[in-house]
Amino acid sequence: MGLFRRRTKETLNEQLMHEAGLDAQPDPEPEATQPAPFDPYAGTYPADEAIGVWTRAMARPGEYDAVFTTRAAGVPGDSVEFATLPSGDIIVDTEQGDADLTPLADKVEEHLQSPYRVVARREGPDLWMVAARRIDVLEVDFDGGDEIELACEGGKIDLRVDGKPWPGRIPELEHAGEAAQGEDYVVQAERLDGRLWEVRASPL
Repeated sequence: MGLFRRRTKETLNEQLMHEAGLDAQPDPEPEATQPAPFDPYAGTYPADEAIGVWTRAMARPGEYDAVFTTRAAGVPGDSVEFATLPSGDIIVDTEQGDADLTPLADKVEEHLQSPYRVVARREGPDLWMVAARRIDVLEVDFDGGDEIELACEGGKIDLRVDGKPWPGRIPELEHAGEAAQGEDYVVQAERLDGRLWEVRASPL
């Protein structure tokens, strides 16, 4: 098992604004609510973009590669989300506290090899429902943001970074889309750590 890295909640733009003293006051914390029913597809539904291309292209992904229950003592909260790099290092997206997630990752690795993404929801005091799927990780030299959506239809490129139109090109993602899906495709990419991105290509 590799190292744990708890990913910052700020995007690159938010970090730069914070360093410049231009960030807004944080919103008040919401009132505590009961945990939602377990949904292994949480966070993977289509984006509601006005242009329609993302909703049309990014259909609900296929079933997870492994879904199971396991026991993990000492993990606080009701949900955990993390991904692993090809090296085995763990990038934590969602967690309450700083508990060791190795028991969950070790159980996943009885089914899958890194890299993969995990969504886990508490089912009992020490019982967790875990859903895991393989992911593609690509090295991309890009510092403009942390979430990328790229569509190619009829040779025309539509690129968005952190939800906003982007005038440039990202050849690595174009090559990934062409290799996986041919001429018309959509590629979604989310920064995992530095130059390493989780990438998913889908046909148009």
